[in-house]
Amino acid sequence: MNITDYHAKYFAHDLLRSSTEDGIEKISRSLFDAAVDLNPHQIEAALFALNSPLSKGVVLADEVGLGKTIEAALVLCQYWAERKRKLLIICPASIRKQWCIELEEKFNIPSVILESVVYNRLESEGHENPFLQNKVVICSYQFINKKQETGKLVPWDLAIIDEAHKLRNAYRSTNVLGQAIKWVLEDTKKILLTATPLQNSLMELFGLSTIIDDYIFGDSRSFRQLYVNDTDLESLKARLKGFCKRTLRKQVLQYIPYTHRKAITIRFAQADQEVSLYQDITAFLQRPDTYAIPTSQKSLITLVIRKILVSSSYALIKTLETIKCRLEKLQNEQLPGENIIEQLVDDESLDEEELEELEITSGEDSGNNATETNQGEEEIDKERVKQEIALLESFIENAKNIKIDSKTKRLKEGIERGFMEAERMGAKRKVVVFTESRRTQQYLKNFLDANGYQGKVVTFNGTNTDQESKNLYESWLERNKETGRITESKSSDIRMAILEHFRDTADILVATESAAEGINLQFCSLVINYDLPWNPQRIEQRIGRCHRYGQKYDVVVINFLNERNEVDCQVYDLLEYKFNLFSGVFGASDEVLGSLESGVDFEREVLRIYKECRKPDEIQKAFSELQQRMDVQIQSKIEESKQILLEHFDEDVHERLKVHLEQTQTFLDKMERRFWAITEHALRDRAEFNPNGLSFYLKEAPGNKFPTGHYSLISKRKENIEGVYLYRMSHPLGEYVLSESQKCNTPHAELVFDISNHPVKISVVESLKGKTGYMVLSKLTIHSFGKDEYLLFNAFDESGAVIHPEICEKIFDCGATTCRDVRLPDDVLMRLQDDAQCHINAMIDKTLERNNSYYQDECDRLFRWADDLVSSAEKELKDTKNQIRTLNRLLRQSTSMQEKHDLEIKIKETEKVQRKQRQRIFDVEDEIEEKRNDLIEKLKKKLQQKTTSEVLFTIRWKVV
Repeated sequence: MNITDYHAKYFAHDLLRSSTEDGIEKISRSLFDAAVDLNPHQIEAALFALNSPLSKGVVLADEVGLGKTIEAALVLCQYWAERKRKLLIICPASIRKQWCIELEEKFNIPSVILESVVYNRLESEGHENPFLQNKVVICSYQFINKKQETGKLVPWDLAIIDEAHKLRNAYRSTNVLGQAIKWVLEDTKKILLTATPLQNSLMELFGLSTIIDDYIFGDSRSFRQLYVNDTDLESLKARLKGFCKRTLRKQVLQYIPYTHRKAITIRFAQADQEVSLYQDITAFLQRPDTYAIPTSQKSLITLVIRKILVSSSYALIKTLETIKCRLEKLQNEQLPGENIIEQLVDDESLDEEELEELEITSGEDSGNNATETNQGEEEIDKERVKQEIALLESFIENAKNIKIDSKTKRLKEGIERGFMEAERMGAKRKVVVFTESRRTQQYLKNFLDANGYQGKVVTFNGTNTDQESKNLYESWLERNKETGRITESKSSDIRMAILEHFRDTADILVATESAAEGINLQFCSLVINYDLPWNPQRIEQRIGRCHRYGQKYDVVVINFLNERNEVDCQVYDLLEYKFNLFSGVFGASDEVLGSLESGVDFEREVLRIYKECRKPDEIQKAFSELQQRMDVQIQSKIEESKQILLEHFDEDVHERLKVHLEQTQTFLDKMERRFWAITEHALRDRAEFNPNGLSFYLKEAPGNKFPTGHYSLISKRKENIEGVYLYRMSHPLGEYVLSESQKCNTPHAELVFDISNHPVKISVVESLKGKTGYMVLSKLTIHSFGKDEYLLFNAFDESGAVIHPEICEKIFDCGATTCRDVRLPDDVLMRLQDDAQCHINAMIDKTLERNNSYYQDECDRLFRWADDLVSSAEKELKDTKNQIRTLNRLLRQSTSMQEKHDLEIKIKETEKVQRKQRQRIFDVEDEIEEKRNDLIEKLKKKLQQKTTSEVLFTIRWKVV
């Protein structure tokens, strides 16, 4: 289509228009720029989060697997597009990188993970407040709590809180973490993400509401009185609808065709030599005090050794040697200077994030002084140290004698069974093998290389510093030097190089826990848990790398089970049959994962059983008690309340989602056409265009600011390329095109629109064929609760008949030629000016009316908050009156003077309470009215509108 400067200016202003009106326009730019499939429930959730400009936030509570991250990121992306860039994401440490990658890959938004090392470096470089970034800031719960004073200084535009159920007790003054986050984000709009907004108590909903806004419900006392004690679920449900949205899997299966999981268990029996080594080390770990393990860190060191013990005897050797080395220093009366935990973490794959989850920092006292190490002994017992060294040496010797352990011997069988399943389904021969140990990882690679898989195995861990990874990185750099995919982050690029090698060349990826975070392996449908973590959420995270949206095949999950280890068998039974982690469509349910919170609690329970139980019957009894406790949590009576409050949905939900999808696609098609048209117009002398492929080759970069090369327009209808040549509105070149188009010189002119050669029939424009007339385009900007920009057409034909604004828009869908030397009559200009002003006034009134409705909704909410407090106080008074009535009846029926005397005292005490309650009602009403009036006054100030308008162009038009 041949467009003019007038088209370009109109299209650019339209594409960049801000809107708070209901509809897709609210998130148009984020939808266009996002490299994600469009799911209507996610669009609906994002619009819900932006529903009212006065709202302080929402809870998005979709069931697991429905893409809450995408929903929140759509809102965040829209804020970014509108240049509101003080954006914060608070999440568990283990998923920080996942957020970082999702924002970069799917939304082209830069982010920074703020942790102690980065924070301290930025401070040392002179940053006054490291939270102030021109990037999205991502940090953990613990970090924002630690740095709450500086976090509070940033006027955040939006905060996203992932796994927000962790804050369900934030209303309690004793909940330090919740109170800190609530204080930091007091005046910030928030999106809370959780699949489990209600687990064990209705008070959890109150806790989440207070994170958003203290004025959604009354105080905790009134909430308990009105909703928990009385269980007025219908009333509570009506209140929740305003800030909490939940979509169920069964509602969207027609849009998201999830595949199944299939579990295969490979059972093996350890050889006597392995069992003997295991039992000897277990007995050593169960000793109440040893020099080998510092008392202050006994639990954590035991956990590390346990993980390695069930991983491989090869990995165990280095761990035992590290502990032995420490003992030798003690024997020589040298207090070990290094922290043994840091050494073990360096040796293995227990990372800082896991330490943070376990609330143990690497800097805690390592127990190096003799007093603590030996539980009060003043001097080191060298004979005991010598005995422990000898014992460790025997463990090391026995471990070295196990050349290939029983589990490793079965690994090849597991891989082949998995490949057979993949071939049967038509899936690729790709498998990811997870281990918790970096040393086991290398051991497995060497074993597989030597047993038929030479050149087909690649490793992936937290550092990727081995020579093969470096070679893959160098090759990747060479292949991508012209693609624009190389970033400033070497570690991220190395990760990408390894994963692409796995996708394109290797068959097997042997990965540590770091691969379970932030990477997508939809091209792989086989997962082997060589080592099985005790933390169910980490297992779910592992499987979720492959079993996720976009997976085309059923995912096969293979687990190894040592039949000669009673604890491992019990853990596996719970994971498989109680948690349902390895089979079904979605794996573990919300109820299970939610009841386990972070999963660390379950991990600690398993460790406790290992420490305390020795005989099989003791182990079985301990696990039976653990399961009973979990059953109480998982099958609590709150389930019925949750269904009533959160799982009801309208009968027309499917039709509504279908309409959402159709409207969105139509809207995005129009955006695509217009953005492509202005790109062709703005770069017409600098690029060669392929309209059919929606791509172009940039020969000459404007101002030499952008890389030359082959660009492809982002699309929802095809697979997109990666890197800097994926062209979208947020791309620097896209921003340049939009900016230049907005600045097009558009003096009075005649535009001749060509409907005759337009590829699509537009009836309303064809009816104007042969006619001429005049047109003005005005831009109105209204600042009130938010920013609204309107593009207003006014036009009439040569007979004076008014042309509807929608027809004007359709006229500009046609190509045109321009005749610039045109003088418009004064009377025409006067009429266009008057019509435009009339249109502007009408739009201002319409916006004021809409903003008044937002204002009224907020006022109503504040009145309900006030009613909660007063109703609660009145209900307490009513209960006291009933109590006095009952006591008086008992007094009349008393059969002894002593009983009568006791009742009279009780009545006087209760009447005293009644008088206080009466007074409290008056006090509460006065206090509430003052607070409410103050809040309403602030709302009124926000309501005041500021308007500006400008004429973008005035033309004479002709349709031919």
